Amino acid sequence: MNSLDIVEDTDLETLSHRALCDMPRVRPVLDQIADKWTILILIVLCPKPTRFNELKRRLGRITHKALADSLKRLERNGLVTRKVLPTTPIGVEYAITPLGHSLRQPFEALCAWALAHGDAILQHSQQASESHSGSDRQNDDGLFSDAVSR
Repeated sequence: MNSLDIVEDTDLETLSHRALCDMPRVRPVLDQIADKWTILILIVLCPKPTRFNELKRRLGRITHKALADSLKRLERNGLVTRKVLPTTPIGVEYAITPLGHSLRQPFEALCAWALAHGDAILQHSQQASESHSGSDRQNDDGLFSDAVSR
């Protein structure tokens, strides 16, 4: 181990300690933005305002209720706006706010990471599936639902 390793370990220790101290403030925010659909909804809304049904179409497997609930929460948290359009039938359009747009860069980095490492995660998940007895159940994404609880 050289002195550079010690400095890097110390920096990681400090960063880890700081992150844990900040967790009471960070966790509630992450609970609002790191769910199953938020990132994808904001990515779809980022380029331009979008109507509800177009959002639902572009997101694919999301249910009407899940999209409506997510949009209400995102609006309540100031990440999207909702505009009723004077059309027949009445249309609703959602747009990303500047606060929501500020998540673009971190979300893009997270998506890039997922693309770069998704195969490795899937491979580990499949290996775990093969090596464990039938006690674990895979979710729709092929990942273990109770692997986190171990």
